[in-house]
Amino acid sequence: MLEYDKRILNRLEEHLGKHRIVQILRKIREPPSKYYVRVNTVLADPEDVVESLIAHGFEVYRDELIEEAIYFKVEGPFEIPKAKLKVIADKFAAESVMLGADLYAPGVKECDKIRRGDRVNILSPSGDIVAYGIVEMDFMDIFRFRKGIAVKVLVSRYRAPKLRYTFEYEQGLIYDQSYPAILTTRILDPEPGDIIVDMCSAPGGKTTHIAQLLNGVGIVYAFDRRERKVRRVEEEIRRMKLKNVIVSVADSRYLHKDFPWLRADKVILDPPCSSIGVRPKLYDRKTYDDIIRLANYQRQFIKVAYNILRRDGYLVYSTCTITLEENEEVIKYALELGMDIEEQSIYAGERGLCVVENYDKLQRFHPDFTDTPGYFIAKLRKL
Repeated sequence: MLEYDKRILNRLEEHLGKHRIVQILRKIREPPSKYYVRVNTVLADPEDVVESLIAHGFEVYRDELIEEAIYFKVEGPFEIPKAKLKVIADKFAAESVMLGADLYAPGVKECDKIRRGDRVNILSPSGDIVAYGIVEMDFMDIFRFRKGIAVKVLVSRYRAPKLRYTFEYEQGLIYDQSYPAILTTRILDPEPGDIIVDMCSAPGGKTTHIAQLLNGVGIVYAFDRRERKVRRVEEEIRRMKLKNVIVSVADSRYLHKDFPWLRADKVILDPPCSSIGVRPKLYDRKTYDDIIRLANYQRQFIKVAYNILRRDGYLVYSTCTITLEENEEVIKYALELGMDIEEQSIYAGERGLCVVENYDKLQRFHPDFTDTPGYFIAKLRKL
């Protein structure tokens, strides 16, 4: 169930049309047909990784534009068998289970009095049946211990490859990441010797991608405000055996004060956003006030990015949402500070919406057109 304020949708309808918005919202409820993974080129050649995965029984494809991007086909939708008993998963767990992941105890919101060996349906908070599986833990143990697999999934609505226990994942050779997110770092274009700041680095996808492209020459300063999130980034850096990254717990809205010496050649900023473009999405509710609050929050990061950039330095700004307020209108604010919109090296989506100067140099991904998550990318230069 997706509930968005009419003011959010009306503004998009002005530029995209009502029919497209309906199609976009329908697509957001489904996963993309391709599941993307990035190869860690510090440790392996993409072709060797593809051959290794094929040898392990996976059907894998190389992306045409990005050397280190590979993908798998997502299968489905499938009919889900009916069961008498049910388990309700939280929003995030349900979206993973929908793609074939097992349901872990922390993701269980409530359930019938199930016992080990029972067959159950797994439901989202809004009542969508996302999978059918066999219970691995009695219902009391699920809530008592809050760890381990609660339900082993036998049939899910869709099926994506399970890579977390493969040799390639355990050895740090791959990182699962959406296609627009992989593209964002390519548009930043890290070059050996660059000093680069990732302002909102968790869970570590762009940080590790930048580090692998620098290949040990240059440095990445990665920040996030929560220690738990920073630990996650550090875990990914260790898993992928990358060394040219310094990770710190910090609120990036105050980097210019907390780290007055910090000067960057390039900055990447993927700030907290409304996440309307994330797929698959079974339940979401956003008001127009939510969007405005987030857009004002994003402007604070933009101002600091401008302050820490060297003259002629580059900022790449991205979000996983499609609202104008968090995208083109935030870029309008960056122009007022003294930045300029730059042409991007690769365009795989559509151009920006006509609400800002040089909008045609911006890049948007709409699920109905690109079959990716909804996404926005801007490349800016400090004048």
